Amino acid sequence: MGPWPRPPRTRIAALRLSAPERRIQILDVALGVFSRRGYHGASMNDVAEAAGVSKPVLYQHFGSKEELYVSLVGEVGNRLSRAVSEAIPTGTDPRSRIIAGLGAYFGFVAAHRDEFRLLFGSGTTREGALATGGRDVERLLARTIAGLLGTTLPADRRLLVAHGIVGLAEGTCRHWLASDLQLDPTELATEVGEVVWAGLRTLPLGS
Repeated sequence: MGPWPRPPRTRIAALRLSAPERRIQILDVALGVFSRRGYHGASMNDVAEAAGVSKPVLYQHFGSKEELYVSLVGEVGNRLSRAVSEAIPTGTDPRSRIIAGLGAYFGFVAAHRDEFRLLFGSGTTREGALATGGRDVERLLARTIAGLLGTTLPADRRLLVAHGIVGLAEGTCRHWLASDLQLDPTELATEVGEVVWAGLRTLPLGS
């Protein structure tokens, strides 16, 4: 299931939607199209047909395929970052916060595989302006993770370490989905979190 409530997808139902509802429907449908076909393999015709709307209606909301794709990546990236942020317990030690953050990340991927494939899958484009959306998501996640590491490490070093943790989580999920392993996200977060903490505990991370 996608990150938005799903209105009916028939052409008649779509024509009755309000502008905000129609935008939600288009984003929801575009998620499936892009995650299955990749950016270059998908077309605005594909999205319009799947949404049950005409191309002029689609272009009223998104002026180009690039605009639609970047908007979708931004929406999904914000949801993933919020899921991680909201899962962090307050007043806990860095180790517990790291494991909780990874648990939210892996839980999001388990529940929303299409979203992860959109952000980081093999069909994700990393070319030109389109790469900005993916990099923005990685930076957003890194800033979120950096906030879990305490305050005694200098800010630039803390952010650098956080990017490494984001890369580890992304690589873990890529292999997880590619191998179709049946894993419990909480258990996986504990295992990966302990590996991360084994390195982090040697640094001046604070409490």
